[in-house]
Amino acid sequence: MSDSSTSPPKIAISACLMGAEVRYNGGHKESRLCTRTLSEHFEFVPVCPEVAIGLGIPREPIRLVGDPEQPEALGTVDREINVTGPLAEYGQKMAAELNDICGYIFMQQSPSCGLERVKVYHTNGAPLGNGRGIYAQAFCAAHPELPVEEAGRLNDPVLRENFITRVFAYSDWQQVLRQGLSRRALTDFHSRYKYLLMAHNPVQYKALGNLLGNMGRLDPEELGPRYFSELMAALKKCATRRTHSNVLQHISGYLKQAISPEDKQEVQHIIGQYRHGIVPLVVPLTLLKHHFRLHPDPYIAQQVYLQPHPENLSLRNAI
Repeated sequence: MSDSSTSPPKIAISACLMGAEVRYNGGHKESRLCTRTLSEHFEFVPVCPEVAIGLGIPREPIRLVGDPEQPEALGTVDREINVTGPLAEYGQKMAAELNDICGYIFMQQSPSCGLERVKVYHTNGAPLGNGRGIYAQAFCAAHPELPVEEAGRLNDPVLRENFITRVFAYSDWQQVLRQGLSRRALTDFHSRYKYLLMAHNPVQYKALGNLLGNMGRLDPEELGPRYFSELMAALKKCATRRTHSNVLQHISGYLKQAISPEDKQEVQHIIGQYRHGIVPLVVPLTLLKHHFRLHPDPYIAQQVYLQPHPENLSLRNAI
């Protein structure tokens, strides 16, 4: 969970999204979500690979040409301009340098930074298919667990909430690593993430539980990276109204003995309203938190699911 007493998580970001005028035409692509809303909760590290490898502003645009699986980044006018190697090398260099970030927001459709569906062209100029930006491909290959997303997709409330949840989980894990991996640390971490995992990926939640249950004589230093890799893959799957409702039901079970039949009925009614799309997730959660303030439960109190990101980001008001 986020802790305001520690420094905010760092997120690398395509510099044009922060309003830097670094695009080929001298413009920018400022994302107000990033510059106005998210910047209050994260430390952004702006990067423009095209400028970093020596391309000027303004400059001739580049595009992906050739095999969509392994395209080259060439000038759109002067085909002699080939920056494939420099962009890939810069991706590897930045992957090594930016080892304290907890996420990366890339500019969509960019031949250097796009994560997916970047247009790839035939040498004759005809569209050929889709690929990934050269820099993004090299960077992500070095950090397979890192939460990454394209700015355009963050306009979707479900994808936005999912990305920010993963950024805080990644940051949380870095804290565990700093304190030292132990069997206890792994078990405690998994215990806190139980309901968040159940909401995102119930099957993977069970698999991760089994993985830790069979820890036996395995060295936590060996098991930790495998656990974390599977955790991040599980969280990448977006939770649904159905899986959230299931988790809300589980959590409400801890109030069985504590609240009146009328209150129980109200909780069930509100969870049902959420499940059918009548109210957003924040409504049943607020009601449950209210009851747990009156009837605290130590196990529920430690669940990341109840507050996986700062409340004033209001990410659960729209899902």
